Amino acid sequence: MTKTEQHIIIVTSEFPPQPGGIGNHAYNLALYLSKAGYMVTVIADQRSESGNEEEEFDASLPFLVSRIKRYNWRFRMYVDRILKTFKNFKKDAVVIATGKFSLWNVASCSLFYRNKTLAVVHGSEVNFKSTLLKKSIDISLKRMDHIISVSNFTKNFISHLGREIHVIPNGIDITKWKMDDCDAIKIKGIPSLTTVGRVSSRKGQLNVIRHLPHLIKQFPKLHYHCIGIPTEAEAFANTARTLGVSEFITFHGSISDDNLKKHLNETDIFVMLSSETETGDVEGFGIAILEANSLGVPAIGSKGCGIEDAIDNHNSGILIDANDTEGFINAIEHILVEKERYKEASKSWAIQHSWNVIIERYINIIDAL
Repeated sequence: MTKTEQHIIIVTSEFPPQPGGIGNHAYNLALYLSKAGYMVTVIADQRSESGNEEEEFDASLPFLVSRIKRYNWRFRMYVDRILKTFKNFKKDAVVIATGKFSLWNVASCSLFYRNKTLAVVHGSEVNFKSTLLKKSIDISLKRMDHIISVSNFTKNFISHLGREIHVIPNGIDITKWKMDDCDAIKIKGIPSLTTVGRVSSRKGQLNVIRHLPHLIKQFPKLHYHCIGIPTEAEAFANTARTLGVSEFITFHGSISDDNLKKHLNETDIFVMLSSETETGDVEGFGIAILEANSLGVPAIGSKGCGIEDAIDNHNSGILIDANDTEGFINAIEHILVEKERYKEASKSWAIQHSWNVIIERYINIIDAL
């Protein structure tokens, strides 16, 4: 069967234009498989109230997106997801499941169809605290023909399955992260530290804030920038006020891609001290780190999560314990002293994760099914 005859169905829990790391991955997976000549259909939720954003976005794509209409009654959406997935299962189609409900959904459909299936596992969906939920994911994964983990950290959560697990890291669109000829901006901080991502416990902004009283003793002009949906920004700002470091932090909220690139281009060090939440939500990889790397910005990230796979330690950045203040200070000093070496190593590391490179690893698995 030629690629133009091979149909790929991607069932995902997230998809642009709404934010989300799983959605970003699913979008690029669909886009680059489409560029490689495969027929691609994506099954995803409508997450906006009206659906107008999704309709406009989907119309611009070189592949088909089949949306599940949004309802206030969530159970109806779950039923519609299953029915739409059943409807789109086709003879000889390869079905890719990404995101927790998608794993359950595709596994259920595979009871009735003989399609080849592939699971992409990111992190939180295999780290449930509930024994019942964990068992249900295990059962679903065992029904898949192949399992892909986005990091070795995530792979460890499912190593007990006794299955071969392929590790393929998240990719980035290198062309999107090239600086255009545009006016530069100035940002606060010598040095300037930036975290990009939803302001939340998982992304680790609060961990950085707790280090600030000690960091500013060593770096009195330091400034910490938080860019992303301000979900817990107010609570984190209260902590900063209590610690007396409010003037050293700016919560920017969501900003445009153009302004994000300009900001990162002026950032000295990207920081992501992620930690696991009480519900088991965990950073499976850390794509924002690679995006910063592509602009020559090295990163400091936390050990004990998928960020370990996103940083080439002591080359594209430095890994530390999220609670190690002395290690954090030493990492900043080390990067600033060897700034040019880290800059070039960061760019090289990012190029290795270009979707043009990553997609070939997916294609090798798909073609072997």
